[in-house]
Amino acid sequence: MSLRSRNYPRLVGAAAVHVLTATGGVLGLLSLLSVCDGQWTAAFAWLGAALIVDGVDGPLARMVDVKRALPRFSGEELDHLVDYVTYVTVPAFMVARAEIVSESLRLPLASVIMLSSLYHFSDTESKTADGYFVGFPAIWNVVVLYCFVLDLPPAASASIIGICAVFTFIPLYWVHPLRVRRLRLLTFTVVSAWGAAAVSAIVHGFPGTTAEQVIFAVAAIYVIAIGVSARAGGGRLFDPVK
Repeated sequence: MSLRSRNYPRLVGAAAVHVLTATGGVLGLLSLLSVCDGQWTAAFAWLGAALIVDGVDGPLARMVDVKRALPRFSGEELDHLVDYVTYVTVPAFMVARAEIVSESLRLPLASVIMLSSLYHFSDTESKTADGYFVGFPAIWNVVVLYCFVLDLPPAASASIIGICAVFTFIPLYWVHPLRVRRLRLLTFTVVSAWGAAAVSAIVHGFPGTTAEQVIFAVAAIYVIAIGVSARAGGGRLFDPVK
């Protein structure tokens, strides 16, 4: 490509999107530092900011066509690297440092999170052609947040973490809650209520209020039900958006 033929606005836009994606790693670092200081709500606030970045960088990348503008750099690979930091490494560190599980299980469970997630991230068949995740999709930031908001006994938190790790290897369907075409309004309502409850809990501190805990429980049941129903319906019951 000659200098004259380069579309510099598109190049700058594509580079800016990659930088935005990469900032998720910095937000993960800030979350780690907050964990070291015992500032749990701040740690989750940084992870929340990383979650927002992860949600907006994909549409922006498609808007500026980063694959064509900067073919040398893979936005998907960059996204996976950042996701492993914010969805896996930071939550695993939280488990290793927090009192949500017994002290004797902290390092073993944190290690299980790291190892099982590596399997998920390296699995070339972890997504179906219809857009479903196959096996637990390594959203450990959400799992650990549940442990804090629900104020679960250490044994219950340890059991949930262990079950989620096992589900990594079980081919159940897990659906991105914003990628379903049918029941979209209901799904959006449930996810919005969950997000509001999460923000509220982070603002006022853990554990969550009774209302927040109820919303968290209902949202978990709903999302799991979507995946189970989709699996029973051959992966097309809820017609996910690719």
